[in-house]
Amino acid sequence: MLLKNYQEKAKDELVEKSIDLLSSNYPSKLILKAPTGSGKTIITAEYLRHLAGNNNLEKPISVIWAAPRQLHLQSKDKLKNYFSDNCVLICSDFEDLAENEISENEILFLNWESINKKNNILIRENEKNFYLGKVLDNTKFNSRYLILIIDESHHHATSEISQQLIKDICPDLTLEVSATPVISSPDGFVNIHLNEVKKEGMIKNSIIINEGYENQLSGEFLDTALKEGTNSLVIQCSLKKRENIKKEFMKNNIRVNPLLLVQLPNKQLKNDEDALKQEIINLLKKQNITTDNGKLGICLSNQKVNFQNIQDNNNNVEVLIIKQAIALGWDCPRAQVLALFREWKSVTFSIQTLGRIMRMPEPEFGHYQNYLLDNSFVYTNLEEIELQEDVSYGYLRIKNSIRKEDTKLALTSFYRKRIREKTRLSPQFIRLFLESSKEYQLASKIKTKNQQVNLSILQETSINNLDTTYELKKDQSLLNLENADDLQKAFDTFTKQNLDPFYPEERSIKRLNQAIYKFFELEFNIHYEIDLRSIINIVLSSYNLIHFKNVIYSSKQKYLKIVEKTKDSLIKIEDWNIPYEISYYAQVKEWPVKNSIMQPFFISKLTEIEKKFITFLDKSEKIKWWFRNGDSDATYFAIPYAENDKLRTFYLDFIICTVDNKLGFFDTKSGITIMDAKEKLSGLREFLASKKNYFGGLVSNTDQKNYLNSWIYFNQCPSELKKDKFENWKFIDF
Repeated sequence: MLLKNYQEKAKDELVEKSIDLLSSNYPSKLILKAPTGSGKTIITAEYLRHLAGNNNLEKPISVIWAAPRQLHLQSKDKLKNYFSDNCVLICSDFEDLAENEISENEILFLNWESINKKNNILIRENEKNFYLGKVLDNTKFNSRYLILIIDESHHHATSEISQQLIKDICPDLTLEVSATPVISSPDGFVNIHLNEVKKEGMIKNSIIINEGYENQLSGEFLDTALKEGTNSLVIQCSLKKRENIKKEFMKNNIRVNPLLLVQLPNKQLKNDEDALKQEIINLLKKQNITTDNGKLGICLSNQKVNFQNIQDNNNNVEVLIIKQAIALGWDCPRAQVLALFREWKSVTFSIQTLGRIMRMPEPEFGHYQNYLLDNSFVYTNLEEIELQEDVSYGYLRIKNSIRKEDTKLALTSFYRKRIREKTRLSPQFIRLFLESSKEYQLASKIKTKNQQVNLSILQETSINNLDTTYELKKDQSLLNLENADDLQKAFDTFTKQNLDPFYPEERSIKRLNQAIYKFFELEFNIHYEIDLRSIINIVLSSYNLIHFKNVIYSSKQKYLKIVEKTKDSLIKIEDWNIPYEISYYAQVKEWPVKNSIMQPFFISKLTEIEKKFITFLDKSEKIKWWFRNGDSDATYFAIPYAENDKLRTFYLDFIICTVDNKLGFFDTKSGITIMDAKEKLSGLREFLASKKNYFGGLVSNTDQKNYLNSWIYFNQCPSELKKDKFENWKFIDF
């Protein structure tokens, strides 16, 4: 199968990171975060195909694929078909296992809920010794890497029972695949960004709620709402939108029959649910949409009507009544409109629900370049909408602002390329440690026999006067550590103390530990999982300690040199322009202003001085348009400046165009923030000097409290900037 560009990239990253993590011979966690509709199953299938038999792996792989509900069966069927022309990987249920083990390049598909139950037949020991624990023992005994894939992890992987089960399985590598991952402190992270998926035409551009309304529908169906209630209003608006989309498909000779999903509230009393379902059925019947004529489908736990082959693009069903539970593992790309109804409280939108109306019906053709066909629509009579964090940015579009004219600015802008390795150790560090240990001849310098950790402990003491500095004396008697937990804690403390300048967080601690474990495995054939006590005693012994510190220091220096090459790098954009469209994914308010180039203009968080400056700009007859700049990524405009010998990005607040086409660049400042902007001002001055028609600087108001007096700006040498003095500032006269 030909993968999309982002799928190929994600697959390659997964394979590379997995090889690094598995080679460390330390249990590791890897995350694939991918939006719903991005093809997570296909990416994972290709990843396993390229991992199986990889020459860079020391051992072959065996795989457990765990998923909630019946999703593991869907995944098994997908992968079985996917691998049908290639026998590299075998897809099996528990009953299919031969020799009481997971064979080389075999994938065991399991239902997560079943193995989470203590008395389940898969878990419970039996006379035939055919249970999960025994299968795992046999698999590991035969020298294979065990990989655990947790699909849709947010449904099951956070509970205490689930966490204990993962520990019991004890995989060499855990791969979490989800749009909303839950594993904390992963050793590797592969993230597919929503925009990448959109760019390839796999999913729609956005989801639009109550198009043209403020979450309370009005207009042509208002009389209906008053007479029949808002449920009728929602149904009519949803049906009209579905019909308009259908006409657009027909107009473009595309054989797709768009589907309207009518979702019943999840938490309802049985009688209430039946009453709402019947109300909807009656409303649809008035529009000649019934189960009898095949236009209405129902998919509920106790009722399924006209549901077979409903995913087909030309299926006759126009409306499907569902509950939220159908969202998991259910694909119907022709679903494009969603109707939701009041509950006792607000509804929470999640990716798992909204993802069902995000897929493009013909992803092989990408987007249609048509507003109705490339977006999805939600209609609801809810007064409030609560957004989960996973959809509040990039997935659900509540408001949309369009640039009212073509600006063609072609500005030179910058954005920062951030790398995680600036503050933490990557798997690359392990190789550098092994390299440094060879150069240092660590193996020959340390003593390995009869080594013992010697730790001193504090004497019993008391502090009577808090104003007096006490020197707490240590007991000089030696403490012999026997407890494994104490040994591990002592070892972790040692690694923490030797991580500087890297932040001593869990992943970096583990990375340094892994490097040391790998050293002992290669040089002395001592495996940490068998004899961790010996390793720790050797490392922490008084004789050897300094040698390990020296190698760690040398390794960190090598690592820093590599990191520094990409550290603080800025990416240059030669032709930045004000974005044509800005979507807002959080609750924002419209502000009626006339001169904003983005219309309508929405605000979420603005300082008081920014609000007053906007009012000033909007009243000026000399202003053609103004743009309120953002403060992140390549979408918004930024200029470089130097601070402490490091290049940084400055996202100034406003870009202004006068009626005579001069461009102004201003950053609002007041009070103490003025004096903090000297370095940024230097960068701004350099930028302004690059073109004759550029002007601007730091902008403030002579009234520092209410901002009701004259507006002034400063663009002179930063050294001339004085606290609370505005004599050398200029009055703004556009």
